[in-house]
Amino acid sequence: MHIIRPIRSDDFSALQQIAIESGHGFTSLPQCDEQLGAKIQAVENTVNNLNPVNHDGSYLFVLEDTDSKEILGTTGIEASVGMTSPLYHYRLSNIKQCSKSLGVNKLVSTLNVCNDYHGATEICTLFLREAYRKGLAGRLLSKVRFLFMAQHPQRFSSTVIAEMRGVSDQHGKSPFWQWLQEHFFDIEFNDAVHLVGVGEKHFISELMPKHPIYVSLLSQAAQAVIGQAHDNTVPALRLLQQEGFAHKGYIDLFDAGPTVEAQLNEIRSVNDSITATVNIADVSSNDNIMLCNTKVRDFRATVSNQVSYDDKSLVLTISPEIAEHLLLANNDLVRFLTL
Repeated sequence: MHIIRPIRSDDFSALQQIAIESGHGFTSLPQCDEQLGAKIQAVENTVNNLNPVNHDGSYLFVLEDTDSKEILGTTGIEASVGMTSPLYHYRLSNIKQCSKSLGVNKLVSTLNVCNDYHGATEICTLFLREAYRKGLAGRLLSKVRFLFMAQHPQRFSSTVIAEMRGVSDQHGKSPFWQWLQEHFFDIEFNDAVHLVGVGEKHFISELMPKHPIYVSLLSQAAQAVIGQAHDNTVPALRLLQQEGFAHKGYIDLFDAGPTVEAQLNEIRSVNDSITATVNIADVSSNDNIMLCNTKVRDFRATVSNQVSYDDKSLVLTISPEIAEHLLLANNDLVRFLTL
């Protein structure tokens, strides 16, 4: 069985390996032991905090095989971004320029550095190891965050965003960054991404252009990738679009990948999820159901067909095996979503 749970300190080596496998541009998992250790510690502090203030906190969950105990992937939530450190984006805007005397009207696109998502909740760090990219594992990693937020909305902002990795080649070369590097920077893309991943962002305000950039002045290769997601990220983007996330013109500073957003109370899985009372008995159905307990520190979630819902009694019957792995007893509350 595959179970989602909060990361623990003894998952450190698995997180190291995932940071390596996630490759270039995955800023939320830097290949830096100090930062990875600090991330795990921050998660442990958050889930042990019964009364978080100002939507503060970091959540990182792992997907574990209960038989082999192997960690198959990760998925995370930052409760509030851009507060202690700016979350910079480019905002893509259009300016209409016209000349009545010449009868000319022209729409010009510009990129402006901004920190507009100050205080938003960010879903992040979704990575499924290549050998397990089949079945429902990817959907579980994506949707489980919405079940958790639906159960604990007081811990999160009303606006939820997701930064999608932009286009880069197998060597980590980004067409968008190559243009920026040529005109404004003197460091490689991977070095810039690593600096951001380890929290060293001061160079952005020091070196980024202070005025709007006219898109037409960028190279054709750079223009072509604005708002485009990396091939490996496209499936995750599609899942978010199905949830109601939309691109509002914000892109990443370095690879021009799209940032998408939604209101928490409008996310499809948040609205479609149901709270029910647990009944433990042998059961099976034709539906795959994602379900989780209502805990924080001991949060558990999975997908199974050993589940059946009675909408008249508002009771969800689950198998003893599911109950054991999700730390559930008879008459406990559970949140679930039919896939």
